[in-house]
Amino acid sequence: MIGGYYTVYNTMGYGFLESVYAKALYIELRRRGLRVKREVTVTAFFERYPVGHFRVDLLVEDRLAVELKAGRAPVPEDRQQLHNWLRASNLTLGLLFHFGPRPTFNRLISEKKPSRDPAGSAQSASSQFQKVACRRSDASKGPSRG
Repeated sequence: MIGGYYTVYNTMGYGFLESVYAKALYIELRRRGLRVKREVTVTAFFERYPVGHFRVDLLVEDRLAVELKAGRAPVPEDRQQLHNWLRASNLTLGLLFHFGPRPTFNRLISEKKPSRDPAGSAQSASSQFQKVACRRSDASKGPSRG
């Protein structure tokens, strides 16, 4: 996954719209043999009740949400948005790829899912996430594998 991101970044560079990067990354991940869907609608839940929908830029292997951003710098709200999506959905893994002047990405892992059972709603408030922010100062040294 991350190798595919660096392949796209090193080939395309900085300055395109998110939709361009999404198409390029979709192609690259498919070439690497991964099952990828674009613009997937995911249901958000409050307890066991569906309360809304959101779109994930890419869904890989039906379990990894990939959100793409393009701009000068990543903003904390982007990571928080993906965090909330994971917490409110049935997804547990997320990657946020930022196509800026310097490539950056964040990994989010949902360690505990909100309860779909109203009796367990108190536990859902204590959902925990582990986040790892990664930066690479020289994109050309990005990994060659995905």
